[in-house]
Amino acid sequence: MIVGNFLRHRVRVLQQLLLPAPITAGLIGLVLGPNVLGWIGFSDQIGSYTSLLIAVVFAAMAYSMDLNGSVTSGARNMWSYSTGMFMAQWAIFTLLGVYLFKPLFGTEGWFGMMLPVGFVGGFGTAAAVGSALEGAGAQAASSLGFTSATVGTLIAIIGGVIVANWGIRKGKSTELRGELPKDLRSGYIDNEDDRPSIGRATTNPSAIEPLALHGGFVIFTVLFAYLFNQMISNIWENVSIPLFATSFVVGLLGRVGLNIIGRPNYLDRDTVSTISGAATDYLIAFGIASIVPAAIADYWVPLLLLFVLGTIFCVIFLFLVSPIYFGENWLERGLFGWGWATAAVATGIALLKMVDPKLKSGALNEYGVAYVGFAPFEIGMTILAPIAVLAGITAIFGWVALAIAIASLGAAYFLGWLPGKQKAS
Repeated sequence: MIVGNFLRHRVRVLQQLLLPAPITAGLIGLVLGPNVLGWIGFSDQIGSYTSLLIAVVFAAMAYSMDLNGSVTSGARNMWSYSTGMFMAQWAIFTLLGVYLFKPLFGTEGWFGMMLPVGFVGGFGTAAAVGSALEGAGAQAASSLGFTSATVGTLIAIIGGVIVANWGIRKGKSTELRGELPKDLRSGYIDNEDDRPSIGRATTNPSAIEPLALHGGFVIFTVLFAYLFNQMISNIWENVSIPLFATSFVVGLLGRVGLNIIGRPNYLDRDTVSTISGAATDYLIAFGIASIVPAAIADYWVPLLLLFVLGTIFCVIFLFLVSPIYFGENWLERGLFGWGWATAAVATGIALLKMVDPKLKSGALNEYGVAYVGFAPFEIGMTILAPIAVLAGITAIFGWVALAIAIASLGAAYFLGWLPGKQKAS
């Protein structure tokens, strides 16, 4: 991780690509690790690290996510666009996995899911769904998921840089300053006054160090979830609940408990988010480092086709769908959507800053409000996808997701939210 951050700070190509240090670290670990050159001797349990780290991420999410918010005019369109695109990607490629890839290439029925798992889901979803499927005997699931997430990130960055430069030259951005701040490119904030706080103390260090308290809460939540899963497995041997899903539920219950005892702000959200972000960074690094090339070698032809079709899907939403939903200001919102449709929200923000350096377009605020209504779909798909595969209803899962996607996209049209419809009214 340190080497990856140093390279981002010094190597111009990595700065231009905005390549996160965890990805660089993961690639270094993959090449030097036991699966390729064998120069670094990782533990033989490295494949299980992601299962624990994703549980930490979801446990922290339960304590840090904002459960309040109201839907504004711009956020309504953002919700319709985001939910529709998210569900459509899951639906289309789940169905393609069943009706195209399985009969054509002989892949497993869940193979098509690996596109949304890695693209719109990202490394967190790849860890969650991959570990759940591997627990049921799908040995290549995690490797395929992390491969998809890695390729998606590269497509997001390279394609986003091209689109941003094109939009600036064509005058389609509200602000024509496309030069990113130096600290965003290098990853190092040189000016001390510009360095943001990573959290605030809620306890006096004489009692307990604040970071120890927050980290302890998150770890205890995962521990309690693990013990609960063990209890369920002992009672019903054939029942397996993903640890990250139980951790999220236990975290929500813990949050309710803090409200009941009158301490809703006992934990600082920024501090918990920082812990979640750190766990995500290591999740990405270990996830990539634990990819087994031999496992994905058997899938390289269908994988290539899967990534091509996935890229075409995201391009269609960027250039054809986003102008319909966002009107004249589609570039900022479309580019942000491209970033998280192919990689992660953080990548979308980085691309957004290329055309909107000071975030004046309001795209990020709209997404934040819209996320209140979008979060159940994002979390729900991560939890339900492996359950659907294990239950043998992958195709039904895909058709239901498609119906939700059509309903979400159609809501903006029939309810008069679209820019053209508003002007007509």
